Amino acid sequence: MNRRLFLTAAVLSGMGWGAAKAQTPPATMRIRGTIASLAGDVLTVNARDGSKVEVVLTEPLAVMTVKKAELSDIGPNSYVGTTTRTAADGKMTAIEIRIFPEAMRGTGDGHRDWDLEPGSKMTNGTVSGAVAAASGRELTVGHKDGKTTVFVPPNAGIMSYVKGERADLKAGQTVFLNVTKTPDGKWTTNRANVGKDGVAPMM
Repeated sequence: MNRRLFLTAAVLSGMGWGAAKAQTPPATMRIRGTIASLAGDVLTVNARDGSKVEVVLTEPLAVMTVKKAELSDIGPNSYVGTTTRTAADGKMTAIEIRIFPEAMRGTGDGHRDWDLEPGSKMTNGTVSGAVAAASGRELTVGHKDGKTTVFVPPNAGIMSYVKGERADLKAGQTVFLNVTKTPDGKWTTNRANVGKDGVAPMM
């Protein structure tokens, strides 16, 4: 009897493992680099790690360009995304900030690890307050994980998103992509953040 129960449990466990394996989410990665070419729906990118990656663009495709903005453009209730590093004094310090248009409010809400550089973080949320500081400004950003205070130094990159089009995906432009691998091994995306007029997208 005990042997039968053991064998049944083993079979069920194996079935559960197989189901879990079948439900493994598709591989994803972030690509940062420069556009090499666009041929049909295939965007070829020279990635920052030196590799060349082909990405299939799927519809509906959303293309966002960026334009330079100022710290004064950020006010209470602005929805922002900020990449930060921890400074020597322990402050979470902005490397770059992007201001989302109202239609993109809620995008990526939260506070999490990021891979721009070792130890970097990404915080997306709503600005609930801004305090002047001696050499910059402190923003309080509210998100689903709580609140994060970010010090914005004068050298932080600040920009806003602008709706773009496929024609903006030109060779030589800086691009940032979140891509997903399909079962046949192709990388795909339906969104591209691309530089324009000398302004590079947030990385």
